[in-house]
Amino acid sequence: MALLEVKDIHTYYGNIHALKGISFEVDSGEIIALIGSNGAGKTTTLRTISGLMAPREGSIIYGGREISAMRADLLVLRGISMVPEGRGVFAKLTVEENLDMGAYIRSDGRVAEDLNSGYAMFPRLKERRKQFAGTLSGGEQQMLAIARALMSKPRLLLLDEPSMGLAPVLVDVVFEAIQRIASEGVTILLVEQNAHMALQIADRGYVLQSGEVAFSDTAASLQRNEIVQKTYLGID
Repeated sequence: MALLEVKDIHTYYGNIHALKGISFEVDSGEIIALIGSNGAGKTTTLRTISGLMAPREGSIIYGGREISAMRADLLVLRGISMVPEGRGVFAKLTVEENLDMGAYIRSDGRVAEDLNSGYAMFPRLKERRKQFAGTLSGGEQQMLAIARALMSKPRLLLLDEPSMGLAPVLVDVVFEAIQRIASEGVTILLVEQNAHMALQIADRGYVLQSGEVAFSDTAASLQRNEIVQKTYLGID
């Protein structure tokens, strides 16, 4: 059974019909890439799944339970965590305080252990653990946003444009971390403008166009698809 099933979702911004019947599945342990041009509905899809927006129609089933009407904070308790576009770190808190905030729902006594795991994944954060998050570089803030999301011990991690605005060397660091996170059993739904990088690490992918799923296939097959190559991968 799929960990996440999105069925015929329709989401609106006021009168603007942003998602027009999107359906897809995510199995446990997969990295699923959502790619598409600006305005295709990728971020809206993540915001709908995470509870930040409510669909007017359709169903979202997570772990066998309908969640489309659940609040975002309750979904975090159930194991869904999101790294938003733009990172969303708490600028006036230190790196360590940001990470502690990621674990606010927990009472299992292993927070310190996971804090060290975050530092091991991103050693630069340990070096800057007493530094205010707002003074970090864009790449460091992205590392912090990912590490903070992991502090809630998610089963499903939603990543919205993790490479945006990063230097190529930091893009590599972030994507290596995503693969490592997946290897440790976290299921990942990845929205990424850099379709080439996303499909390199994903198991499967969905291509969104104007709020609908235009193509779906294995990541390898999508990389060979002529339309995907010309439209999203820059291959003539």
